[in-house]
Amino acid sequence: MARRKKIYEGKAKIMYEGPEPGTLVQYFKDDATAFNAEKRATIEGKGVLNNRLSEFFMKGLTQIGVPNHFIKRINMREQLIRSVEIIPLEVIVRNFAAGSLSTRMGLAEGTALPRPIVEFCLKDDKLGDPLVSEEHITAFGWATQQDLDDMVSLALRVNDFMSGLMLAVGIKLVDFKIEIGRIWDNDFQRLIVADEISPDSCRLWDIETGQKLDKDVFRRDLGNLTDAYTEVARRLGVLPSNVTHATKPTLIN
Repeated sequence: MARRKKIYEGKAKIMYEGPEPGTLVQYFKDDATAFNAEKRATIEGKGVLNNRLSEFFMKGLTQIGVPNHFIKRINMREQLIRSVEIIPLEVIVRNFAAGSLSTRMGLAEGTALPRPIVEFCLKDDKLGDPLVSEEHITAFGWATQQDLDDMVSLALRVNDFMSGLMLAVGIKLVDFKIEIGRIWDNDFQRLIVADEISPDSCRLWDIETGQKLDKDVFRRDLGNLTDAYTEVARRLGVLPSNVTHATKPTLIN
């Protein structure tokens, strides 16, 4: 069997050349990182859960007409995706104060924001993914003003979908980040949601108890990360309802 060509390896995923032009294979690793990779660990089963959860969310976005890179899940750890030109920005949507926003604004964690706030960070690990303004983005040519308008629109549509989905299973969507990429149809450019949507990229709190069900469990040493992600998957119906811990999850097709 021919060895696949690795295109890129990040902290949580590896990208391989896809079977057809314009496609990639996205592999989800068990690696967990925090604080710009200063804290690292291997969490058995994490990649399997994130693969399945990201598939679940991306399929849901497709059903409501939000374009994204997902094509199909290949196996427990891999999915086939469209190759896109990633815009070098993280797009963050915040519904409640947490993390760096609480620190910057002096707000207690969990404070409801007047409306969803969209922020942009430059994707650059060496610089610590700094917060940037729309003026920075257009001045340095990372995206046009039209791109920014489209990115905000996409992010808010994702927020509406994810907030409702989580609310239905007793989870508060505190914030999340997505990446957005460009695809080209002849000379026409479109922006689509890319990368992943998973508990790695969201803050998810139980509505009644405030229990954290996201990567803050790892960041703050609050317990077993796989247990937290398994609980999210179980509530959403991705795992059987009787599963409470899934080191090596059995997933529903």
